Amino acid sequence: MNTLETDIIRLRALEPEDVNILYKWENDTNIWKLSSTVAPFSRYILRRFIDNQRYDIYQTKQMRLIIELKSEERPVGAIDLFDIDPYNHRAGIGILIYDDRDQGQGYASSALTALIIYSFQTIGLNQLYCNVLSNNQRSLNLFKSKGFSTVGLKKEWIKTTSGWLDEYMLQLINPVKI
Repeated sequence: MNTLETDIIRLRALEPEDVNILYKWENDTNIWKLSSTVAPFSRYILRRFIDNQRYDIYQTKQMRLIIELKSEERPVGAIDLFDIDPYNHRAGIGILIYDDRDQGQGYASSALTALIIYSFQTIGLNQLYCNVLSNNQRSLNLFKSKGFSTVGLKKEWIKTTSGWLDEYMLQLINPVKI
């Protein structure tokens, strides 16, 4: 079986045709606090981002994959490796299932499983980490269900329109040393 697939999803590289969906997702102010975004992205910038994905992940220090339903070939979200550190063999991981109707369907869980396997077995990372807002219980549960452990709490880390939110840092160490 392909490492970047499960029974229900496929993780695929960004395509030029994804610019419109990225434009929608990246410019939704309701999710900006998840990515520390404070300004909109133009289609031009997003096209350049997609174009830069052709470079080696160790050069760009990041990789974004589209989470696509295998049955419909429909994108439901994205999963990222960011701050890839080749010396220390670690990377941050972030995930988005955009539409409410697609949340809670197991897509994030399947995508996270596939990316963990890919990160440890193909790229050879030693650890993954993520940052999750303290009020995002669904994401905390997801990462903990995959073996991530809470290693820290950043107090009043994220400013929102209604105040400050704490953010947890979670970490997963590769159980099989390469």
